[in-house]
Amino acid sequence: MGVSITFLGAAGTVTGSKYLVRCGDQSLLVDCGLFQGYKQLRLRNWTPLPIAPDQVDAVLLTHAHLDHSGYLPLLAKEGYRGPIYASAGTRDLCRVLLPDSGHIQEEDAAFANRHGFSKHTPALPLYTRQDALDCLPLIKTVHQRKTFQPLPGWRATFQPAGHILGASSILLEVAGRRILFSGDLGRPDDSLMNPPDAAPAADTVLIESTYGDRSHPQDNLLAELGPALQRLAARGGVAVVPVFAVGRAQALLHAIAQLKANGTLPHGLPVFLDSPMAVHTTHLFEQHPGEHRLSRDAVHAMTHAATMVNSTDESKALASRHGPMVILSASGMATGGRVLHHLAHHAGNHRNMVILTGYQSPGTRGATLASGARTVRIHGRDVEVHAEIVQLESASAHADATQLLDWLRNSPSRPDQVYVVHGDLEAADTLRARIERELHWRALVPEHGSTWPC
Repeated sequence: MGVSITFLGAAGTVTGSKYLVRCGDQSLLVDCGLFQGYKQLRLRNWTPLPIAPDQVDAVLLTHAHLDHSGYLPLLAKEGYRGPIYASAGTRDLCRVLLPDSGHIQEEDAAFANRHGFSKHTPALPLYTRQDALDCLPLIKTVHQRKTFQPLPGWRATFQPAGHILGASSILLEVAGRRILFSGDLGRPDDSLMNPPDAAPAADTVLIESTYGDRSHPQDNLLAELGPALQRLAARGGVAVVPVFAVGRAQALLHAIAQLKANGTLPHGLPVFLDSPMAVHTTHLFEQHPGEHRLSRDAVHAMTHAATMVNSTDESKALASRHGPMVILSASGMATGGRVLHHLAHHAGNHRNMVILTGYQSPGTRGATLASGARTVRIHGRDVEVHAEIVQLESASAHADATQLLDWLRNSPSRPDQVYVVHGDLEAADTLRARIERELHWRALVPEHGSTWPC
């Protein structure tokens, strides 16, 4: 009985991870993510899947980031009623991320309708907060490193992948074939997370390639962030820091706590974490002590490194404060959420600073800012950019190209095929070429919608 995989996302792009695995009359999805970035990619979120949701038998989640989990509320809304298998950390994060995603979509649609800048009348959310809440009971927790049966005759093993709380690589075994999904792999030297487990033996490997064409710099986050915030404090400006609420926000808080403790930054520099989702996620580090490197004291310092902003009124009140201050706010690529209001308010002042904290997917506002553009479009209008733009190169929670190759190289056996996924075309193809040249393994970058044997 043949096993096949259809690439319904993250093929030639870095978002929308969805991999449909079929064997006989059974099928399951590994990951169920949203497309982000370019509009033509985001429009795919509105295109029905080539399989009816009620024909999918199970879903396995590598981790909770929205480009891997954010389509789940829509899948359930359209009829999926099967299990969603995830680690405990991923379950806890999905309880935070998915309702917040629905809420932000509702807010953005309402804002567009009030101000009339949408081409659709009325603008509608892809799904609502209630849709997200409705899908959460489908999540079934599995233990990492313990094999289970997601479907009769199928075996799956989740193993720690670093990256963020709960993140896993998944080994799927069916019909005598072993298929390994890397998920998003963390860095072996990450400041927060433990290193990924070694890759197990597999016949087919799907390897992420977010940083498939580059290496991380030698400088660490403290060496990059410290001088930038020193400059900001000296001129009394406001730093707007778009952060991913899960992972990146906590890495920045941990770094700021260290910079204040070692005297690099003044203890009185005000820092605000303006993202309820990031606030909730930060406190989850207290509940999952085995999954990260931080001691109890370091977790305490991280959770007290900023004033936690929860309500909309508290967020709006920040606009009336003067610098110096630092505002960390989601989303990390400035695609939506409260950070857009802070950017619109502060980007035009030359004393201020926008700190980009990692990879900015093409088509996002973050990528526009990183390119040096003098205007950025926010809520239907062009906002002038005079603030200093700082792009941190060391804050990424993804393994770089050499670390990805090392993870593959240390596998106990040579796979029959490697599919390079979850990267922009240049990054994915660069990693593919290195796999073929350095490891002498078969590798290809699948096209969106294509089906290949496993």
